[in-house]
Amino acid sequence: MIIIGIDPGAGGAMAVWDKGISKIHKCPKDTETMADIVKESLYINKTKNIREVYAYMELVHAMPHDGRSSLFKFGTNYGKWLGILGTFKVPTTLVSPQKWMKYWKDKLNIKLSKDKSSRKRELKEIASHYTDEKITLYNADAILITMYGLFDKHEGDENGRV
Repeated sequence: MIIIGIDPGAGGAMAVWDKGISKIHKCPKDTETMADIVKESLYINKTKNIREVYAYMELVHAMPHDGRSSLFKFGTNYGKWLGILGTFKVPTTLVSPQKWMKYWKDKLNIKLSKDKSSRKRELKEIASHYTDEKITLYNADAILITMYGLFDKHEGDENGRV
């Protein structure tokens, strides 16, 4: 099984789990490169005879304080990822930030800071336990979304939901 985790913002990233976090990509600036990254993950799937590829992407929405220009760019990026995943027929689960962060809080029995910059540092620390790759504020969420997806699929397998 391959799990693709996406933090869809322009400052986000994509991570791929294939028996471990095997790839981490900062969100590309252009659609073609975004598609190439997904295609590469599907190629891994075919060469290893893996039948299942799933994507988990952060479900995002507008915030009242977001500026029009930045909000439009963010929504465009989100739509590109959805279009690419749909084109390649990758089953995609949209997961709210509250849901995947709650999963980590419950799993690790911790409280995350309400302060955004402190919370980002805490998430970066958690993500560092799942890969030897360099963890940044840009890719920590994508890694944790990927791992959330992996645990969600395994729990689903065990409970007969998948």
